[in-house]
Amino acid sequence: GLVPGLLNLGNTCFLNSLLQGLSSCPSFIRWLEEFTAQYRTEQSKSQEHQHLSVTLLQLLRALSCQEVTEDDVLDASCLLEVLRVNRWQISSFEEQDAHELFHVLTSSLEDERDRQPRVTHLFDVHSLEQPETTQKQISCRTRGSLPPVSNHWKSQHPFHGRLTSNMVCKHCEHQSPVRFDTFDSLSLSIPAAVWGRPMTLDHCLHHFISCESVKDVVCDNCTKIQAERILNGQSIENQRTTFVKQLKLGKLPQCLCIHLQRLSWSNQGTPLKRHEHVQFSEFLVMDIYKYRVPVHKPSNRNPEETPGAKDGTAVKPPEAEQPPGTKPLFMNGASSSSSSFLMSPGTFPLTAFPECRAPLYLYRLMAVVVHHGDMHSGHFVTYRRSPGPRAALAGPGQWLWVSDDSVRRASLQEVLAASAYLLFYERV
Repeated sequence: GLVPGLLNLGNTCFLNSLLQGLSSCPSFIRWLEEFTAQYRTEQSKSQEHQHLSVTLLQLLRALSCQEVTEDDVLDASCLLEVLRVNRWQISSFEEQDAHELFHVLTSSLEDERDRQPRVTHLFDVHSLEQPETTQKQISCRTRGSLPPVSNHWKSQHPFHGRLTSNMVCKHCEHQSPVRFDTFDSLSLSIPAAVWGRPMTLDHCLHHFISCESVKDVVCDNCTKIQAERILNGQSIENQRTTFVKQLKLGKLPQCLCIHLQRLSWSNQGTPLKRHEHVQFSEFLVMDIYKYRVPVHKPSNRNPEETPGAKDGTAVKPPEAEQPPGTKPLFMNGASSSSSSFLMSPGTFPLTAFPECRAPLYLYRLMAVVVHHGDMHSGHFVTYRRSPGPRAALAGPGQWLWVSDDSVRRASLQEVLAASAYLLFYERV
């Protein structure tokens, strides 16, 4: 069936479109239910509404038809009020960005989690030694039931993932320690289009993880080698060389939010919007973008271990090579035909999976947020899945088009033909 629409409070299509997208992600709603369980058992109804997580959960449950409501149109002004209590000044009458609001929500939920009182346990020994721990609320109870033991991995919300940054010196091929950074969404730039070739989501992802040269970086290994060559013990300057840097995904989240950067700048310095269509598919395979710990071999050098070759040229990642005797299974970036798995031609090194190996990181499209207009004014709408059984992978009426308080059915072909701004995927 259809879902409730949302009242436009002046210029709140950015908020309405994001809420419709989030409500189509069951894993995120389940996480919010676990997150807010402590509030429901310990506090009164009046206190519950002071929390962003409780207000957000009630809206998402109503939009996913998990709560009985007689209203065909809901009012999300309560969420803006809670955000203002959290010192976010968001006007309902000014043009805002849905992606920026997404990060406002995720960061505010993180802040709320850090403010939750909890009982200390053995896992807190290291964190208690840190000086910033004094700012956190840690309680000790003598009566009443104890809250569940905090599990930092389990409590992370489903959109949290980790990026790996790999740096290799072009001169000595020394690899720096892998650095990990967290992310809530992948913000992908759209590479320059090649005439006659469609732009696909795979192109954007490959561009995101492609190797880049970083100049004038201090290499400790080169400095050490230079020092060993000097016999008289003279002090030497740090050796600066060029490094090859590559990003990959160290931890893939349960819910994946992909932001396609459509802001560009003209030669005169004015902002422009990129309107080209980026092909995406109903199912997304992320295996080739996942970081793998290098396997050290005594005879053959692992290409993934050293993304920079000795002569300064980038080495092609092993995932980008098709094993001999295999046929392509499917690609990320289907056109608007009936098939969800189509290979899109392109000049980028796209990956084919062996027929005998099923992907480990397979994601299913749940919602698409589209922006109509230019950089100065426009309107956000959402394509989202109709709430229903998870097993129903295909069928008419599965998709909905939502524009504030207007809701209608949409086909998968219409969804895949949309000019996406935000893509919401959930791991199968």
